[in-house]
Amino acid sequence: MEQQVVAKASIGIQKLVGEVFEAIVNPEMMKQYFIAEGSGRMEQGQSLHWSFPEFEGSYPVSVLEIVQDKTIVFEWDPKSRVTIELESMQENDTIVRVAEAGHQLDEAGVKWAIGQTEGWANFLACMKAWLEYKIHLRKGAFDFMKQS
Repeated sequence: MEQQVVAKASIGIQKLVGEVFEAIVNPEMMKQYFIAEGSGRMEQGQSLHWSFPEFEGSYPVSVLEIVQDKTIVFEWDPKSRVTIELESMQENDTIVRVAEAGHQLDEAGVKWAIGQTEGWANFLACMKAWLEYKIHLRKGAFDFMKQS
């Protein structure tokens, strides 16, 4: 069995677990901190498309599992699977853990994992800023990456 690398990131968000869950599965909310457009709500078995402000085109997302206020599992890269787990620590405090796995433990896989870890840490920071303070950290942050 080949070894795989896993990209991981986590953060605490001072909101109810239900609010954090909704911010992830609802494309209108996700547009505030992550995507430019989403073709639909994340529901188990759905195939969606997300577009991002800094990239051309849209990217397919296959939603594999949804457990209300607990778990969101999807694929957006044929080689990898993303698992987002939510844990309510107190009434108004939620821990969000993201893990993306599926790439081989080799030089290319390690490079991928470093990039994805950076991306998921950014996703979490942007979500926290928007949910807690209505600050849009992502707006304009990646304009330099747009392809000319």
